[in-house]
Amino acid sequence: MRSPEFFTPKFKAYLQRNWILYAMLLPTLILFAIFAYYPMYGVVMAFQKFNPGLGFDGSPWVGMANFMRLYNSATFPRVSANTLIIAVSKLVSGQIAAIMLALLFNELRVMWFKRTMQNFLYMPHFLSWVVLGGILMEILSPMGLVGKAQEGLGMEPIIFLGNNDWFRPTVILTSLWKEAGWGMIIYMAALTSVDPGLYEAAAIDGASRFQRVLYISIPTILPIIILMACLSLGDILQGGFDQIFNLYNPTVYQTGDIIDTYVYRMGLIDAKYGVAAAAGLFKSIIGFILIVISYRLADKYAGYKIF
Repeated sequence: MRSPEFFTPKFKAYLQRNWILYAMLLPTLILFAIFAYYPMYGVVMAFQKFNPGLGFDGSPWVGMANFMRLYNSATFPRVSANTLIIAVSKLVSGQIAAIMLALLFNELRVMWFKRTMQNFLYMPHFLSWVVLGGILMEILSPMGLVGKAQEGLGMEPIIFLGNNDWFRPTVILTSLWKEAGWGMIIYMAALTSVDPGLYEAAAIDGASRFQRVLYISIPTILPIIILMACLSLGDILQGGFDQIFNLYNPTVYQTGDIIDTYVYRMGLIDAKYGVAAAAGLFKSIIGFILIVISYRLADKYAGYKIF
C-alpha cells in the first residue's frame, strides 16, 4: 500500500533531525488535552437539565430551553450590559493610560527616578485581587482611610463598594491602578526603536518637547496602538471575574454583576447547571467571534499575523 504523501522522504528527514523538539512539546500538548480540551465535553450541559447524579449521559436533553430561559430572563440582559460597559471602559481607559504613561516615562532623563517610579507602577500587577480586594475594602469603607478623610472635610462618607452609582467607577479606576503600569511596557519597548537623532534634529529645528512627542513619538508607536486596539476586541466581554467577585455584594448586583459572576451563582450556588452552562457558552461563542474579527482587523490595519 502506498504511504500517504504527508510522510515524504523530506518530511522523514526533517522529523529525524527535530524529533527531540516535538518530544519536548508533547507534555504540554497532553496537559492541554486533559485540562483545556477534554473539559469542553461539559458544554453539553447547556442543552440538558443536568443532574450530577445522572451524569452527562443520563441527564435529560432539553434542546434550546436553557437559552430561551436566558433570553426571557430579566437578569441576563442586565448582566450582559454590565459586562459590556465595564469591559469596554477598562479596555479604553487602560489603553489611554498605558500610552500616556509610556510617553511621559520616555521623556524622563533622571534614570534613578524613572526606574523607581516604574517599579512603583508595576507592583500592583503582581498582587492578586484576593489581596487587593481586602485592602480596598478596608480603605474604601466608611470607617476606612477614605471615609475618615471625607468626614474630616465635612462630607458624608461614600460607600464606594455598596452603592450602585459608585461601584462601576470604583472597579474601573482600581483596575486602571493595578494594570496601567504593566500595560505601558509594550509601548515603552516600541519607543526604544525611535532614532535619538530624530529628537535631536527636531530640537535643533526649535521643536518643543510636546511637539517632539506629537510628531515623532506618537507616529512611531501608532502601529502598536492600532494592533493592541484590534487585539483587545477579543476581551470585550471579559469584565474581570477575580476583581468583581472579590469586591461586589448583593447591593450592587444592579450595576456590578457580570456574566462570569452570574454563571458562578447560577451554577455553583443555585445549582442551575444548564442555565449557567448556556450563559457561559453564549459568552464563549461571542468571544470567539470577536477574537476572529480582532485578528482580521490586526492583519488588515497593522500587518499582524500568527498563521
